[in-house]
Amino acid sequence: MSDDWDPDPEWDDPGAEGSPRVPSLSEVDPASAVVGTLVGIAGLLLVLQPSVRAVSLFGTQVPTFVLSAGVLSLGFAVGAPVYLRRGYRLRGLAHAVGAVGFGALFFAAGFRSLLLLWLGLFVVIGGVLFLAAETRRL
Repeated sequence: MSDDWDPDPEWDDPGAEGSPRVPSLSEVDPASAVVGTLVGIAGLLLVLQPSVRAVSLFGTQVPTFVLSAGVLSLGFAVGAPVYLRRGYRLRGLAHAVGAVGFGALFFAAGFRSLLLLWLGLFVVIGGVLFLAAETRRL
């Protein structure tokens, strides 16, 4: 493979020099780090589901996939007001829709409510369709 390639103006930053660097701690956005950490924990809980069936939470056994939805909802709920206040309308709305949808799924399992399950699915699927439609405008 040759290192002689022409930069792609759509993807490459012509003003960038050298290899990418790791940002310093002062450059990391704390709100984004919290949201990313919570979403990562939710993903880890989902991956652990086959091995760890339930987690004891305040004395109650909670299935790992249900806890994953709760943590994901919390992460989105933290992100929604942060991004809306910063003027990132689409990102804030996406987080708000995710918080409501995954929160409904989390509570559907806790309250054994079929209505909350359908509501959560409707909100999540509607949010995905909304975001897909919005990406056409970007």
